[in-house]
Amino acid sequence: MRSRLLTAAIGLLASLLVSAVVYVYFDTLLLFLFVPLVPFLFRGLGDDESATTGPPVRECPRCGYRTRDPEHDYCPRDGARLD
Repeated sequence: MRSRLLTAAIGLLASLLVSAVVYVYFDTLLLFLFVPLVPFLFRGLGDDESATTGPPVRECPRCGYRTRDPEHDYCPRDGARLD
C-alpha cells in the first residue's frame, strides 16, 4: 500500500508543479492533475477481502484444471465437477 501511496503523492506533486510552471509562464490557470492515480489510493482499503481477491479458485480433482469463473461448474476436459 505504501508504494502506491508514494507513487500517487509524487504524481500529484508533479502535476501541481507543472500547473504552477504553466501558470507562471503563460499567465493562465491550467490544472494538469493525473486523476487515474486516485482510484489506486483507495483500492484494498475495504474490509471485504473477496472484493480485492475475486472469486475463489475451483479445481478439477481429476486433471487439475483451475478456474475463477463462477459460471463453470464442470471441467471442460473430462466433465468432472469442480471443487
